[in-house]
Amino acid sequence: MAVAVDSLTQMERERAVELVEAARVARLATVTADQRVDLVPITYAVDDGRIVTAIDHKPKSTARLKRLDNIRGNPEVSLLLDEYDDADWSQLWWVRLRGVAHIVEQGELYERSIKALVAKYPQYQTVTPTGPVIVIEVIRWQWWSGEGIADG
Repeated sequence: MAVAVDSLTQMERERAVELVEAARVARLATVTADQRVDLVPITYAVDDGRIVTAIDHKPKSTARLKRLDNIRGNPEVSLLLDEYDDADWSQLWWVRLRGVAHIVEQGELYERSIKALVAKYPQYQTVTPTGPVIVIEVIRWQWWSGEGIADG
């Protein structure tokens, strides 16, 4: 059963935060103008309790990214992070974050976000992101862990 943030013990909350901070990739869900869910993998960092991600140098099919248009039209987003281990299901976990996103293109928050991403990903030390930053104010944490599941 998933655990919502309201019912997390301090230890559970700390564990969920550790998992989010350590994970390398998340899936960002946004809603299109015609109310369809759009899902894309992202790199991200945690900065002062917010999730930040930037449009970076990796090749894209277009410069006008759908996720930015979606956020401008509906700022409600979800992030999903998870770990799967075929050999040991006690290592399974997922964290779902629901939040409100906004796009930042300059200023102190932009600079802090880029700095957090560069600190997390060595690739960004070589080619620093220069595109817009998506900042997500998390309003709900939910998580589940397979700890305690016996193998076999």
